[in-house]
Amino acid sequence: MAGQNLFASRILIHLSFWAVILLISSPVLFALIVSTQSPVEVFSYPPKLTPSGHFENYVEVWNTIPLARMFFNSMLISVLVTVGKIIISLLAAFAFTFFEFRGKNLLFFLTLVTLMLPLPVRIVPLFELIADLGKTVSPHLGIDSYFALVVPFLASATGTFLFRQHFLTVPSELLDAAKIDGCGPMRFLFLILLPLSWNAIGAMVVIQFVFVWNEYLWPLVATHSEDMRVIQIGVKMLINAESANNWGVIMAGVMMAMLPPLLVFFLLQDSFMRGFAFMKEK
Repeated sequence: MAGQNLFASRILIHLSFWAVILLISSPVLFALIVSTQSPVEVFSYPPKLTPSGHFENYVEVWNTIPLARMFFNSMLISVLVTVGKIIISLLAAFAFTFFEFRGKNLLFFLTLVTLMLPLPVRIVPLFELIADLGKTVSPHLGIDSYFALVVPFLASATGTFLFRQHFLTVPSELLDAAKIDGCGPMRFLFLILLPLSWNAIGAMVVIQFVFVWNEYLWPLVATHSEDMRVIQIGVKMLINAESANNWGVIMAGVMMAMLPPLLVFFLLQDSFMRGFAFMKEK
């Protein structure tokens, strides 16, 4: 009897998990289904909840907006920002953890305070700063440039905090042994800390890449030419009078825009899970 109850409870738990997974993934599944339907099927009543073979929607996306250029812009910006954030966050966390200097705790506190200032709060002064740089220094540093899309996102209080928490788990004896062996600070960082931090770095890569890839507001404000638009703006461009709100085409664009973040997550999911599990365990 006890074995039967245990078996029944496990079945119930697994069914509950599958129900929750289905509930969470239902918007994505519905978007995938709609992306394969014709306009007649999309607006049919009752709604058709099975995929069709109308893959012309994906071809129409390419013909409606310059998707290749937008994919290139989003990929370039996401990679540059992710790499830049990782490097700057690693160096900042290394300094806050292993160096002693006046005002260290205050500076770290001020770094964390920036988390209270989301982009919409900073967007007007940030826009004025970038616009002034373009007028006084070089147009390549102003609005509608890769500089404007990359540099404002390079500093990361979140990355600094997570890497600092990770570095705090490194035994102090390891640092002492490195000093005895004549290992300088940067050598200690690259030869000892980095090999111990790949999971944390993988977790941050996933977080930052997805964040930058999904960014919409700042690229919308900071760009005005079609050559500088990103994929999220391209998805919004599909919703207009020209396409008559063909939701099959719109959902096809959404599914195509989701592919790179999903690919990054699947490639780094082990590092992502291990990185946060390690931080939580410590």
